Amino acid sequence: MDLAQFIRDIPDWPKPGVIFRDITTLLKVPEAFREAVDRLAEPFMGKGIDLVVSVEARGFIFGGALAYKLGAGFVPARKPGKLPAETVRQEYALEYGTDAVEIHKDAIKPGQKVLLFDDVLATGGTLEATAKLVEKLGGEVAGIALLIDLTYLKGREKLAKYPIHALIQY
Repeated sequence: MDLAQFIRDIPDWPKPGVIFRDITTLLKVPEAFREAVDRLAEPFMGKGIDLVVSVEARGFIFGGALAYKLGAGFVPARKPGKLPAETVRQEYALEYGTDAVEIHKDAIKPGQKVLLFDDVLATGGTLEATAKLVEKLGGEVAGIALLIDLTYLKGREKLAKYPIHALIQY
């Protein structure tokens, strides 16, 4: 199944010159959603994944399904101030300024094998920060699964030390 056919391109959003890759058109087609989850999980089946850590918000949709498929737990990575218990935080650079991602301090135990998921890899800052959080807590990043890799933004360069599995590349 060609999953790219289910992705809607929205030109000039959120700003002129950007083509937004809208995954909601894939999510509403049961066969496409199921195919995407199955293909995202396939390289990590039987690899002892303990947890799937996914970045908000669209990442949660697939992250939970991947965790279920892999028989793993799910850990949300969120923007600052969104998690109720004690957190660890990692900042990352944006084009202008910085942002940060947080996870609960007790979310990952040392030695746990973690699969990271995000729906779209752009410049790689968010996933790099998330990987650092996992490692700060003693987890092992076993791989990164992506629905879409925007290869022209070179996000893989920041994540080169991890196995990356992307279903769609632009």
